[in-house]
Amino acid sequence: MHTMTPEAIIAALDLSPHPEGGYYRETYRAELALPADALGRDYAGPRNACTGIYYLLTSDTFSAMHRVRSDELFHFYTGDPVELLRLRADGSGDVVTLGTDLLAGLQPQALVPAGDWQGAALAPGGTFALMGCTVAPGFAFEDFDLGGRADLQARWPEFATHIAQRTREPAKD
Repeated sequence: MHTMTPEAIIAALDLSPHPEGGYYRETYRAELALPADALGRDYAGPRNACTGIYYLLTSDTFSAMHRVRSDELFHFYTGDPVELLRLRADGSGDVVTLGTDLLAGLQPQALVPAGDWQGAALAPGGTFALMGCTVAPGFAFEDFDLGGRADLQARWPEFATHIAQRTREPAKD
């Protein structure tokens, strides 16, 4: 039997560092392309109907606060629980914990609707988590925005600690 470690997963799945943090590899990009004028969300050009990736978080990484123009569905595969922070345009937000212990309330999937801010980190004490993300319409880096700590904390002060844990710049005094 093999020991599953972050390094073994990175090698086995040929993952690369992701700009938001963690490691990833695109596994699917639909051949079907949707024209920008059919998307209705101010896309700058056509998008593939759907994309999918593997996504790995480790104890020394996190998914930095960001938003994408499309819906993003997370799928939990293996490892330790992940706390996914979701901040909505209406000023509300929540933290959903992804994992396999369904009877403890963990969720195997979680949706981040288009345009909502999101960031993820392992639950305290975690070593790694392997997930998948499906994006529809398909992901394009021009539809991706990183969030600033001070701006997000000002808009969602009740989630200030979670935001600080998922942003890289120092907190402003």
